[in-house]
Amino acid sequence: MGYRGPLPQRLVDRVNACTAALYSSPRWGRLVRRRITMITYTGRRSGRTFSTPVGYRRADGTITITVVVPDAKKWWHNFTGAGGPVSLHLEGIDRSGHAVARRDDRGRVTVTVELDS
Repeated sequence: MGYRGPLPQRLVDRVNACTAALYSSPRWGRLVRRRITMITYTGRRSGRTFSTPVGYRRADGTITITVVVPDAKKWWHNFTGAGGPVSLHLEGIDRSGHAVARRDDRGRVTVTVELDS
């Protein structure tokens, strides 16, 4: 059973703030960072730099991010079409790469990041 209604932006912002706090926590950070990373990108329209916590899976040089409740989030729109540059904090260092977002026929969104060498 999945969530079908719109999420208030305040709720999304609050969850992101709590996740980011856990991510940087001396006590819980190591555990959280196994599946969560911070993605940093420049907004296409605003030109501003943003960072947000995301869940991820890693296979070699590819990072896969499944966007949970994509219609309540806007960050992934920066990577539609040809995609764009990103930075991910992985294993204690910032890694750059190229991200591309795809929406499947069921409305699910996946962002694939190919890390730079």
